[in-house]
Amino acid sequence: MTHAANASHYPLLTALLLVLPLVAALILGFLYPVGKLVELSFSSGGESYLRLIGDPFHLGILADTVLTAAFVTLACLILGYPVAYAMTRMRGVSAGLVAACVFVPLWTSILVRSYAWILLLQRNGPVNDLLQAINIIHGPLKLLYTHGAVVLGMIHVLLPFAILPIFSTLRSLSPDYGRAAANLGASPLRIFVHVTLPLSLPGVFAGGLLCFVLALGFYITPALLGGPGSMLMATLIGQQTTVLLDWPFAAALSSVLLAVTLLIVIIFRKGLSLNKGFHSVR
Repeated sequence: MTHAANASHYPLLTALLLVLPLVAALILGFLYPVGKLVELSFSSGGESYLRLIGDPFHLGILADTVLTAAFVTLACLILGYPVAYAMTRMRGVSAGLVAACVFVPLWTSILVRSYAWILLLQRNGPVNDLLQAINIIHGPLKLLYTHGAVVLGMIHVLLPFAILPIFSTLRSLSPDYGRAAANLGASPLRIFVHVTLPLSLPGVFAGGLLCFVLALGFYITPALLGGPGSMLMATLIGQQTTVLLDWPFAAALSSVLLAVTLLIVIIFRKGLSLNKGFHSVR
């Protein structure tokens, strides 16, 4: 048995050679660019950061970005959990149709989906036409180039990223837990609240974290669907680099956004781990 256990381990040199490509990719693809970004942000001393901290406009955009990402994440989880739960209960053609509705958007460009929302939400688009046809409104509403349009487009793009982790976790749960609770007299609602939901929280955490991080850095959808009053950090950074050519300030904005992202993820992760029902995500 000792020989079999030792045979499962690689020699140190072999292990290092196997890990080397991953380490090189991490350094070249993440650590080095981030390091250069931080270095660029300090190219004029701390002036860029002082400018950011002293300007309520930029701080407001940062706060709006975090709040928008949080709202979009919560909406994706609320909408995605029932879909993921239904996917685990469906079989045959219905399961294939629901899976296609989840996967097809992932195979479609974000740019195409954003332009589709432009067509739907414009003043003479199908949404305004439908609302006027059923006499809910008497004139076209301004649905496009608003913050609501940005949130709607982001939810549409990120919803599959919330559904798939939850579905994977729910599918891996043993049905014996539910049967045991039912044998003890628990109703289907109590089984879901006290058994299924707590055991599926690792998938909820993974999906929520993925949606939140992606939402913080969204660029295409806010740029196409949002107006001047719905600017987020990604569009602000793009404006600083492509229009104003202020690279040090753009680097400072990017560094602050990265720091805020890491801080929120750590706080969220620590808060979950302190909860008894979340020990499985440690």
